[in-house]
Amino acid sequence: MQFNSRNILKNELSAELDNILDYWKTFSQDDDYGGFIGRRDFYNKVVPEAKKGIILNTRLLWTFSAAGNFRQDKSTVGIATRAYDYLKEFFQDRKNGGVFWELDYLGNAVNTRKQIYAQAFAVYALSEYYKLTQKEEAKKWAVSLFELIEKHGRDRENNGYLEAFQQDWSPIEDMRLSKKEDNSAKTMNTHLHILEAYTTLYQITKEEKVREALHNLSILFLEKFYTEEIQHFHLFFDVKWNRTNNIVSYGHDIEAVWLIIEAIKTLNDHDLLEKANTVAVAVAETFLKEGYVMGSGVLNEKNLESGKLDADRHWWPQVEAMVGLDFAFRLTKENKFQEAIFDIWEYTKSQIIDRENGEWHFRVNEKNKPYTNEDKLGMWKAPYHNSRACMMLVK
Repeated sequence: MQFNSRNILKNELSAELDNILDYWKTFSQDDDYGGFIGRRDFYNKVVPEAKKGIILNTRLLWTFSAAGNFRQDKSTVGIATRAYDYLKEFFQDRKNGGVFWELDYLGNAVNTRKQIYAQAFAVYALSEYYKLTQKEEAKKWAVSLFELIEKHGRDRENNGYLEAFQQDWSPIEDMRLSKKEDNSAKTMNTHLHILEAYTTLYQITKEEKVREALHNLSILFLEKFYTEEIQHFHLFFDVKWNRTNNIVSYGHDIEAVWLIIEAIKTLNDHDLLEKANTVAVAVAETFLKEGYVMGSGVLNEKNLESGKLDADRHWWPQVEAMVGLDFAFRLTKENKFQEAIFDIWEYTKSQIIDRENGEWHFRVNEKNKPYTNEDKLGMWKAPYHNSRACMMLVK
């Protein structure tokens, strides 16, 4: 029965991957000004002259490169190359190095800050694009961005990576990714995306400097971000690794589980992998108890100090949970993990996938009512999480 259910799940995820890619092929391209449009609202209507963000552009580059590597499809390769060309022409800071945070609709830089999160995502996307095309230029650019992150972003005194800098890489006071974030010097979120970027970069370069940085990151996650007593990863820290709040993110917890394992597998470090596997199962156990509601999907986050719960269901934790729980299932063979995967997918199909306007809702409340003020396509709404989960699980 479980074998049959897994086959059904695999077929449904494969079909949904087609739907996701078709949506972004059809609705993301900017035929008037080049590259990709900046925003579509909840109802899939274009927001005229919207700004264009680096996160959307790099996530499109990663998604279509990964899809091209997963399935040989000329149209998929074409979208990836479109994203690469626009990234190179407009987002690249040719004077100071790195990539800009935001452009206007014409392609002029309007926010030139150097967010390490964005530099890491460019490394991730360029490395995947190199796998697809074998274009040396993309590989060299990815390595150069890695070197900028290591030079400016890495804290050689206290370890870890600082969040952000001015255009010329000088210090910046407000380091936040968005207005919703804490202004903390170091965050789990940014480190997680450096981790995935360096994993892919090491796969294509096998350079010792990349290996050292990836190994260091893996240890940071297991020893700095993770707290064994509560079986969560903490999110926000100051320069000296003092926690700046007590919020935990269920989506980031379960996403980190599998990204850490993939990183350490790439390093081929058996002792570290054994430790990561133990942490992964512990986090997955706690996730099932705290962050998942049978029949109602994955919760967003909780403040451990106040007990305040954000019970909204965002789109991306649903699918990251499916991948992370699959890793836990394969480590333990315990059916509770697999059953939760099936259940979360059923919830996603019924409440998160937008059958009327296309793609997926950004988030719904605990009564499963969608937030109509959220974008269908935008800086933070891209196909990376859901397409990646489909590809990982189909594999």
